Amino acid sequence: MKKENKKLGMGLGALLSPTKTNKNNVNKIDISKISPNKQQPRKNFEDKDLQELSYSIKNQGLIQPIIVRGVGDDNYEIIAGERRWRACQLAGLHSVDCVVMDASEDKVFELALIENIQRENLNVVEEAKAYKKIIITNGLKADDLSKKLGKSPGHISNLIRILELDEEIHQMIISGKISMGHARALIGVPDAVAKAKEIFEKKLSVRDVEKSTSKYKKVRKKQTQKDPNILDLEKELSDKIGLKTSIHFNESGSSGSLTLFYSDLNQLDEIMKRLKK
Repeated sequence: MKKENKKLGMGLGALLSPTKTNKNNVNKIDISKISPNKQQPRKNFEDKDLQELSYSIKNQGLIQPIIVRGVGDDNYEIIAGERRWRACQLAGLHSVDCVVMDASEDKVFELALIENIQRENLNVVEEAKAYKKIIITNGLKADDLSKKLGKSPGHISNLIRILELDEEIHQMIISGKISMGHARALIGVPDAVAKAKEIFEKKLSVRDVEKSTSKYKKVRKKQTQKDPNILDLEKELSDKIGLKTSIHFNESGSSGSLTLFYSDLNQLDEIMKRLKK
């Protein structure tokens, strides 16, 4: 995954880095002609951070241009850099440095997501909603998206699953009242909102919550597909040894079995040789 992250970083870095941007491609654009991307995955911008960036822009200028695309009538939509654009408004600038790109709406959303992920600007709920939108819009699987973004399929699938929870729980995750571990333990639990409030009020650990909700998980496991984390482990192991594998946990989740599948005696012989080593 590190290689994928690096590749992704270089691709976006080439797009966003001021050192790699040809100055001839940078245009001064009236700030009133620029509007934010309606599909921007990031919805929350901290006032304190914007004020600090605004102060820096006032004193040092805008170091990194904003990436935009034309939307007709000399108007532009932001592809990357909405935070900088907001800070420029606070700083009282009338025009800003921009690089104009040709990009479809789907590509705009994808680039905005990549920028935010690399800068760690998204909260987990925004990230989950963005993943789900790209998967649905482009008809992708978690595996396909993981290759684009440099994130594991398990990470993507687990984040999307928290969208099954109530919006009130989402807000508790965003505000830090409960953790992602708590949230995952609440998926499929009746009256999960009340349980989330109890977690916050009693400062329950993730382990405490997992124990108290385990009876619901056992029912859910029988009704749903295998946990994405396990599928991710199976795929990683299969890729390494060249054989189909299957991992199963017992009801307590503390132990289980690992099964290797072979198609002929030659493969069985090869497995035995590796194990004896």
